[in-house]
Amino acid sequence: MMDLVLVLLGLLMGGALGALGGGGSILAVPMLVYIAGESVKVGTTASLVAVGAAALAGAIGHFFSGRVKVGKGLLFGVVGVGGSLLGSALNRMADPNLLLLLFALFMIFVGARMVFTGVGGPRQARALAVEGVEVAAATESRSTSAKALRVVIAGTVVGFLTGFFGVGGGFVIVPALVLALDFSMPDAIGTSLLVIAVNSVISLGARMGHVHVPWGVVMVFSAGALVGSLIGSRAASHFQAAALKRAFVVLIFALAVYMGADAIVRMAH
Repeated sequence: MMDLVLVLLGLLMGGALGALGGGGSILAVPMLVYIAGESVKVGTTASLVAVGAAALAGAIGHFFSGRVKVGKGLLFGVVGVGGSLLGSALNRMADPNLLLLLFALFMIFVGARMVFTGVGGPRQARALAVEGVEVAAATESRSTSAKALRVVIAGTVVGFLTGFFGVGGGFVIVPALVLALDFSMPDAIGTSLLVIAVNSVISLGARMGHVHVPWGVVMVFSAGALVGSLIGSRAASHFQAAALKRAFVVLIFALAVYMGADAIVRMAH
């Protein structure tokens, strides 16, 4: 029965990741902690496997539709190595309840970004910021060095988020690719999945030997996530992006409130 539940949860997480290209992976940790019953640190580690597999599957689907720039995606992922290693090291040292509370706050932040800025097109992209650095809307006069700096900043931030929280960070990758590298939105979404896969592998490698990974649970959940990501990436063009985003934001806000309250209660005891 639990295997079926894990497959269905994986389908939901992978579908959101494949369709949105960013934010979907944030569902993995609460699913693994509250439904699969794993500890917070095991959940954030197991999440890397599921997120990485789902992102890679989604990237393959987008690749065959011509929406993945492999060279630039791999470069963006490699830039985040330092952030991934630092995030993974801090994850090992963090108190589990504090980590849970920080994750809940992070979910609220992601939801707020999706509400107030979004990544739905060039008009919204003009208002986006990467790690607190406001990016100008006018792109004609951007210098190569300015673009490179934005890629380094965004890549490091994404790597850190993946290492610390076990999430993909697509909500940062997508606007960074649009604003710093002049990607179209479809190409940014597809390429972001490749970047997520690279960061997940790096972060998982940094954690191996430090955290026990329940491979049985992970493999079942990842199988569902992989299939869901393929479905999501193929179905992305058939859904209204705004409606899908609204439903997703409501879900992550609800999860964030529950996780934050739970973390505070645990810390109080």
